[in-house]
Amino acid sequence: MNIKNIVERLKKHNILLDSGLSQYEIVEIENTFNIQFPPDLSELLRSVLPISKGFINWRDSTEGNVNSIFDRLNWPLEGMLFDIEHNSFWYDGWGVRPIDLNEAKELCEFKYLEVPTLIPIYSHRYVPANPLEYGNPIFSVHQTDIIYYGENIEEYFKLEFKDKAHNEMNYEKIKYIKFWTEIIVE
Repeated sequence: MNIKNIVERLKKHNILLDSGLSQYEIVEIENTFNIQFPPDLSELLRSVLPISKGFINWRDSTEGNVNSIFDRLNWPLEGMLFDIEHNSFWYDGWGVRPIDLNEAKELCEFKYLEVPTLIPIYSHRYVPANPLEYGNPIFSVHQTDIIYYGENIEEYFKLEFKDKAHNEMNYEKIKYIKFWTEIIVE
């Protein structure tokens, strides 16, 4: 991953950048939100903090922003619960779907605790926290309409800013992510 290229791309597209997070700030954020940034996202956030609309301002610890970040972290689960209720979504790996809607939603919430946490990057684009290594793919998440939106963080920003077409993604280089890869909409 080339941080310099990512930063230049963000600047080229007029993304407002703040100074990078300190290691202390990273630890505080991870503790506050019970997450762990994968190393490439951590490296990027230590270099610069994109704060334009749609990005997460991880440094802003006001109550409203903290609540907004928690909402963004819960967005994938909320989308699944919505689709269980309204669109007949059910993941086969959870076993037989309970007939009772509330039981089905409770089982989803329980099973969701076992899948890699998705960390928001921009808008409804997320990177899985696990495996805790470089090169995790980026997902576009809207309810259970989930697609790949980059082979990794560097390639993601090319796609997001239209410096690369979606059909130019190299799917063979995309890392398998427990659960999330299995429910990708193709």
